[in-house]
Amino acid sequence: MTLWKAVLMKNYGHVPVMVERCLELLAPGVADGSIIIDCTVGMGGHSEAILRRFPSVHLLGIDRDSEALEIAKERLRPFGDRFEPFHTTYDQVGEVADSVGGKVAGILMDLGVSSYQLDQDERGFAYSRDTYLDMRMDTSKGISAADLLRTASQGELARILHVYGEEKFAGKIARALVRKRETEPLTRSGQLAQLVRECIPAPARRKGGNPAKRTFQALRVAVNNELTILEDALPAALESLRVGARLVVESYQSLEDRIVKQAFKDASTSGAPPDLPVVPEELLPNFKLVFTGAQKADATEQSSNPRSAPVRLRAIERVSEGRQRS
Repeated sequence: MTLWKAVLMKNYGHVPVMVERCLELLAPGVADGSIIIDCTVGMGGHSEAILRRFPSVHLLGIDRDSEALEIAKERLRPFGDRFEPFHTTYDQVGEVADSVGGKVAGILMDLGVSSYQLDQDERGFAYSRDTYLDMRMDTSKGISAADLLRTASQGELARILHVYGEEKFAGKIARALVRKRETEPLTRSGQLAQLVRECIPAPARRKGGNPAKRTFQALRVAVNNELTILEDALPAALESLRVGARLVVESYQSLEDRIVKQAFKDASTSGAPPDLPVVPEELLPNFKLVFTGAQKADATEQSSNPRSAPVRLRAIERVSEGRQRS
């Protein structure tokens, strides 16, 4: 185990997912004095690994969760002014890059809910513990999951569960939610998990893990506007890369990965008609995929860190400036 891994394990109880692979993928764009953006700092696991691996790098760290950002700032204090925090959503990555001149040597996005958020009982992200249903990544703004369950129509709840959770029983669960709130407010994760369990037929409950996980995912995505932010962040991140720099993205669920896959496909595809025998220089794409498809954590990491199991990692590199697409 490397020194920095030992430090992470001792002080924070986990190693960030696929960290070695992320560092390998970012490395080709790094030179002395390079700037890298970590769009989802969390508790600073990937950020610390980047700062240790690349001693001359200046890291800009974005997170919407002020509590997690404070932990990351304390954790990364030994690196001095090499780490600069930004309390905002990561769709502002373009503005963050503009603060240092507009082009950076690499960008990392580790999507989804952070370990810190999952482990904080009062945040309401976990279906395995009975806590208040908040689910906001930035608790200073927006409405909580409890507020959403109180105010959304049955149709809107069904849509959220179907689209954001890919829940087959979305309609049935939405009807039950509306009936339940007529007699008592739905404010606790235990209430919600039990209601969902009662809505799902026994055969479906016997596979796929906790039957409430899709509902909790859907509400979290809706409360935090996660997919819209991701859709806006990807083109801004691509535009912020200098030639030779890479965008590396770890997705934790299929909806995120589909958005990333499509954005990468669009950016790396020629603008020329498919039957054109020779593609003019000005129609060549500005980006290339670093590898085809998505990569996963190996069996050893999945065994030691179950949170790595669903991760799909993709990477894209900027190969030119100023062609038809950026």
